[in-house]
Amino acid sequence: MLLFDAHLDLAMNAVDWNRDLRMDVHDIRVQEQVYGLTDLGRQTGTVSFPELKKAEVHIGVATLIARQELAINHPLGMTTPEACYAMCHAHLAYYRAMEKAGWVRMLRTKKDLASHLDDIAARPGKSPFGFVLSMECGDAVLDPENIHEWHANGLRAIGITHYGPNRYGGGTRCEVGLAADALPLLDHIQKLGIALDMTHLSDKAFWQVADRFGGRVLASHQNARKFCDWQRQFSDEQLKHVIARGGVIGVAFDAIMLQPGWVRGTTKPWVTIERAVENIDHVCQLAGNCRHSGIGSDLDGGYGYEQTPADVNTIADLQKIPELLDKRGYKRADVEAIMHGNWLRFFGEVLPG
Repeated sequence: MLLFDAHLDLAMNAVDWNRDLRMDVHDIRVQEQVYGLTDLGRQTGTVSFPELKKAEVHIGVATLIARQELAINHPLGMTTPEACYAMCHAHLAYYRAMEKAGWVRMLRTKKDLASHLDDIAARPGKSPFGFVLSMECGDAVLDPENIHEWHANGLRAIGITHYGPNRYGGGTRCEVGLAADALPLLDHIQKLGIALDMTHLSDKAFWQVADRFGGRVLASHQNARKFCDWQRQFSDEQLKHVIARGGVIGVAFDAIMLQPGWVRGTTKPWVTIERAVENIDHVCQLAGNCRHSGIGSDLDGGYGYEQTPADVNTIADLQKIPELLDKRGYKRADVEAIMHGNWLRFFGEVLPG
């Protein structure tokens, strides 16, 4: 079944992690083993372009990501906004290069989206990966006005914070609210019609955004605090807010967001894909329908299968979701909505004409 994945850090894996995503995912693992790469997430990757085809993930959201960090020894962090800006331009250049080579297609408009869906139907399994461009963490936005440049480059969704506080406000693992520069930035985002990803906002910043931002919102890779009770997940009240605003919530497959008490590098996964399906069902129950739940896997988002549900080896295992939903009594049309239809509707409304 066609799967729309609303959160894939493809450029980060290709540029920062130096992976050739044209390769079979198992060959990437062997290559990292041969070269003695042993950091967490190495030798255990789950995503590559061939694997996306196997998974029927022919469309989704691909990210730009760089985070400002004071320390110089952080694998993701940059010391200045200018370096974050440069890194995200490197990610953008990667997508452009892959587009020239025929591996991906950026979807900037409703027309692009419709054309890509036609291509998927006409050439099953042979179309490039079609993606909406998002930015995870606003540190690469040099100042509020700079968002116009990113929009001109194809940016159609953005989350302004990530882990900890940044120049625009509080993210995961802190209780800082919005910074002063967030207010004009949010105004520009709304006027440009960019969708705001509420994932990775601190609780305080979340509700400030809720009060101040009138544009479209989503939660690209977000689970429920009911099943894993720490701040990275949303409370039921937060989930209901995204639902009420017409947003979609993509279930993520990072075990730290699914399994209580997870300690990176120490804990072994015991949860299965069924826990992700429980999150999907919870969103549907809160909404009273199946129109607001989707997939935002976050697979290979800085980790590999050592930090996914125990029955996930590659992204292709997400095709187990329809059967699990079917066992819960979900109708075929609702399963299709969760797997791809809800995100297609959302971005069909958000993308410019």
